[in-house]
Amino acid sequence: MNNRKSHKILAGALACLVAIVAPLFSEDSLPSGYAGVSLGMSLDAAKQALKRDPQFGYRGDRDVSLLPGDSRILIETDTSITAPHSYLDRCYFQFYNEKLYIITINLRQDKVDHYSVFSSLCKKYGNPVSLNPQKSEWRNDSVIMTLERPLTIKYTDRAVFESLIDQSLVEKTGREQNTERFLDGL
Repeated sequence: MNNRKSHKILAGALACLVAIVAPLFSEDSLPSGYAGVSLGMSLDAAKQALKRDPQFGYRGDRDVSLLPGDSRILIETDTSITAPHSYLDRCYFQFYNEKLYIITINLRQDKVDHYSVFSSLCKKYGNPVSLNPQKSEWRNDSVIMTLERPLTIKYTDRAVFESLIDQSLVEKTGREQNTERFLDGL
């Protein structure tokens, strides 16, 4: 009897451990891009990858723009003419210091629906860490992957993104600084 009780406790503990650990492995396997285009690629490597895959509709340097700010470049593709059978619609590839740090892929709503994409992502990567009516978000140490409404998948280099946010923070007011010092002293 005592042996059965300890087996039940052990089985319950093991089930809890699996439930806690399984999502961690899913998060580690988040993709860092799509179809051979990955976060961290150089501008030239990304251009070559886009040329190799017709589903992106990349037309060459005329799809490349400079953005305001330091070292920011954008590649924008439109598949409506060059790849009308693609599941992709418009795609945006944002670079900072000539490294790809955001991939935004708008999907064609006439070919696939939000629920199907959401279900597929949950099956592959586990439940999102953040969920609201506008977007679902999966994260690990290096990638933030979001599914946004109406039908956009976004891959973001987490380290670069957080670094850019930190750089853009506005200085705290005197009152905020005093409050912070007070709270630190507690």
